[in-house]
Amino acid sequence: MHDPVTLLAALAEPTRLAALRHLRDGREHCVCELMALLGASQSRMSRHMLVLRQAGLVVDRRDAQWVRYRLNPAMPAPLRRLVEAALELPPHPESLAA
Repeated sequence: MHDPVTLLAALAEPTRLAALRHLRDGREHCVCELMALLGASQSRMSRHMLVLRQAGLVVDRRDAQWVRYRLNPAMPAPLRRLVEAALELPPHPESLAA
């Protein structure tokens, strides 16, 4: 199903975890919005979102020139619990600088 090492590695990076915090609201967010919120370049943010997508944590939808992301609604319950537990932890100091 999901490789635990890939999942944990995806969750372990402060920018990716911060992006998941923003996606937690259930809405779609475009890369441009996440870039502005997290202070990341387009290429850096896109790479982070690719890692999250490959881990099965987010899904994307192309909307003209934008790509919009949201939490994966088909995420299995154990994975969702893991993500929720990670999001409940206090933000890493590096993610506060963004």
